[in-house]
Amino acid sequence: MATLSLHSPPSISSSLHHNATTTTTRLTLRSPSLNLRTRSHKPLSIKSQSSPPTLTQDDLKKLAADKAVEYVRSGMVLGLGTGSTAAFVVSKLGQLLSSGQLTDIVGVPTSKRTQEQAASLGIPLSVLDDHPKLDLAIDGADEVDPNLDLVKGRGGALLREKMVEAASDKFVVVVDDSKLVSGLGGSGLAMPVEVVQFCWKYNLIRLQELFKGEGVDAKLRLDGGKPYVTDNMNYIVDLYFKTPIKDSEAAGREISALEGVVEHGLFLDMTTAVIIAGKDGVSVKSK
Repeated sequence: MATLSLHSPPSISSSLHHNATTTTTRLTLRSPSLNLRTRSHKPLSIKSQSSPPTLTQDDLKKLAADKAVEYVRSGMVLGLGTGSTAAFVVSKLGQLLSSGQLTDIVGVPTSKRTQEQAASLGIPLSVLDDHPKLDLAIDGADEVDPNLDLVKGRGGALLREKMVEAASDKFVVVVDDSKLVSGLGGSGLAMPVEVVQFCWKYNLIRLQELFKGEGVDAKLRLDGGKPYVTDNMNYIVDLYFKTPIKDSEAAGREISALEGVVEHGLFLDMTTAVIIAGKDGVSVKSK
């Protein structure tokens, strides 16, 4: 009958101590014809290596949202933004209200979607007619330039967002660093313009012609093959700039001057602070 001595490898925790002992077990083999040579070997040394977790875009948005909520105080009337980042803000407010860390806040939502989310979390809600002056609005943005001017409205709520945020004493913007641009329109993605349904194509053509020199492409926003309809029953014409807008203020004035245009997605000189989440952490820029 042959006997074999096996060294069992130490556990990860025991390998961390210099005085760890190695246990030996004896295994009896019932095959007498089998001749095994035992060889001595050193105990295994196991090193545990862990790499830092990679933050997703949603992780970054949540970090920025948590920072933005630090601006909120009990008793405030708040403008509640729309979009994926703003949804994290509303969720955090609901948690703080439920735990008693915030009390007596009132929210003025910028969309039906936000209204439904806030109501489900027990956040008291109101409208601008009853609260025409707000303490603070918190919202996301689609683009942020070095002057802290914004493009907003790719979620379709630009009219209500602009009304609520213009009525607020302070407007805090929450973004991840992918939203930073050197100039508005610089992402090449949509800069929305809300127009009335009546003769929408007429206004699409005029918007196209307005920025003809900048090579803008104007498209009606669709939803399932049909025109997208905003909460206020309007259509959206999305403008796609090939290069950043040279003069955002002039562009905003020219767009607003067109009959049938309800609102545009250039949010200029409105921002109090921008909270930016990136791989190196959260930073705050203010004017």
